[in-house]
Amino acid sequence: MTGSEESPSFRLAYVPGVTPGKWVRIWNERLPDVPLDLVPVSAAEAPAVLREAGADAGFVRLPIDRTDLSAIPLYTETTVVVVPKDHLVAAAEEVTVEDLADDVVLHPLDDTLDWDALPGRPAIERPATTADAVELVAAGIGVLVVPQSLARLHHRKDLTYRTVTGAPASRVALSWREEATTDLVEDFIGIVRGRTVNSTRGRAGAPADAKAKDKRPEKGGGARQKPAGAKTAGKTSGKTTRSRSGGAAGTAKRGKPRRRS
Repeated sequence: MTGSEESPSFRLAYVPGVTPGKWVRIWNERLPDVPLDLVPVSAAEAPAVLREAGADAGFVRLPIDRTDLSAIPLYTETTVVVVPKDHLVAAAEEVTVEDLADDVVLHPLDDTLDWDALPGRPAIERPATTADAVELVAAGIGVLVVPQSLARLHHRKDLTYRTVTGAPASRVALSWREEATTDLVEDFIGIVRGRTVNSTRGRAGAPADAKAKDKRPEKGGGARQKPAGAKTAGKTSGKTTRSRSGGAAGTAKRGKPRRRS
């Protein structure tokens, strides 16, 4: 780690569709003396921003080249198709990619889905951005398949969206430069993973501590098993054990219970 090189602030990059608000709020509660600066970037630019130290960590869309970047996958988004409200698709709860065979499916240059083959009919040209593609959908030029968060980001009153099955999905991850895994980066990783303020931050000593706690019940269980083992030994001794028990009982109670019975 390079904890000694921590900056007085923490820069967090994030791609369109990701809403880092809840993590930023927790950061401000736990580290009020370390400002967190948000750096909005496109999905295509995010890896380069991290490599060039334009941000300490960032939310990216996979896949990315992980040659010098670490990444923790966080969640997979639902894929949806954006259509005009009077489109036939709007009458269904969800559709398949085959249901889009007769539609012009727009393919923006900043598309975040890893298609093997785009469904439907191709457009004459590719829109430059997802925002441009949404405008074309509103104009009745075609439909657009995107992660649900982008459909929400570019919401319009005249458009709606439906879940698409059989389409690739976009995965969101937290990423940072491997050589710059500072203590502040570890702090943010802990926040994203849901660790409490009193828990460890996943550093070198944490796994050993966890293992030590896990072994404690096993040691206690071993101690409780010794009396059970002694009983087993008594049973194997047969009459000898009963004789000792009877003698002990007669000595303690002077044999009175036996005469009364």
